[in-house]
Amino acid sequence: MNKNNLICDMETGVCGVPGEENTTGFQMLDFSKPKEKVDLYYVTDPICSHCWALEPQFRAFTERYADHLNVHTVMGGLLEKWDGFADRANGISGPQDVASHWREVGEHSRMPIDGTLWHTDPVTSSFIPSRVFKVVQKTDPSLAPVFLRRAREELFAFNRNISDAGVLKEIVDGLGLDGDAIVKESETPEAQQLLEEDFRTTASLGARGFPTIVLVNKEQQGVKIVGARPLEAYEEALKQVLTKGEPVAADTPKLRDVLGKEKRLFSKEIEVLYGIPQEEVETFVARELQDGSFETEDVLGETSFLQK
Repeated sequence: MNKNNLICDMETGVCGVPGEENTTGFQMLDFSKPKEKVDLYYVTDPICSHCWALEPQFRAFTERYADHLNVHTVMGGLLEKWDGFADRANGISGPQDVASHWREVGEHSRMPIDGTLWHTDPVTSSFIPSRVFKVVQKTDPSLAPVFLRRAREELFAFNRNISDAGVLKEIVDGLGLDGDAIVKESETPEAQQLLEEDFRTTASLGARGFPTIVLVNKEQQGVKIVGARPLEAYEEALKQVLTKGEPVAADTPKLRDVLGKEKRLFSKEIEVLYGIPQEEVETFVARELQDGSFETEDVLGETSFLQK
């Protein structure tokens, strides 16, 4: 440095090269080491009831440990068509067999599931909404998980057939995209190729059931968790796969921010995310959202909180 270029400013009390001084006197510096990242592969399907049941735990896990996770949502292909389909483990050989199984999952998880559409207007194939997911993902990756969430709400809680083009267009329109164009593109061979790429990823991960979550570190070592598990199971898996130190949980986001993003949350989701018992949820929500920017709705016996 050329000493002749140094200037001392009487007002700021700084001696240095002109233009490089910090005139505020304060500057935040971050000397922390970057947190270790792992890849999280979430193998799922739009009509997977246990994936819907996992929503509270999956949101809590990915929110708390976002600094450690690169999340990849992968479509697994649960139902191509009913002709020849059989899920003997759950006694399912046709659409009419699904309703009772779904009711059991909803009652156990407290994520509301109606399921009567299996008797009146059954989903013909989960490949149809899966292809729409892939096209949305290609168009705007940030909206793909939002589409998946909205589709599941419509299917499980509100009993709407998400293999129907009209329903899918409405969901995509609600994301601010062109629903007609997206759904038409999802019917092309190119969209099917995108879906088949996911199927290849599913096979390479050894995922044969849904949900399956695979955590892979930079050494290409991984942990696979099959089925909907408690939050602690995913935290333990992350601990196992990290090569340096313990996972560090971030501060839980404010309810205002989460509800603003999701638009609708069920009581169970708030309970898991904020670690509070069911009987305290309404008081907690009223305290966090004192401006009354929400309304409640009973959905199949479970309380739903909606952003106004």
